[in-house]
Amino acid sequence: MGNKEGGMDKLKGKAKEMAGKATGDERKKAEGRTDQAKGGMKDTMGDARERVEGARDSMKRDKR
Repeated sequence: MGNKEGGMDKLKGKAKEMAGKATGDERKKAEGRTDQAKGGMKDTMGDARERVEGARDSMKRDKR
């Protein structure tokens, strides 16, 4: 589940975090963690949207 955009944000964030660790750049590390969290939220929202759509479709079938 989730979406491609969330996964890309998490991947980009991990790369930023690792670059920050390698260079000692605390700001870059923090940006990376933020990007990863943003990606996780996008995945969660995508999962929730899929569940709502599934429930809606199920309700439509039950009305027939």
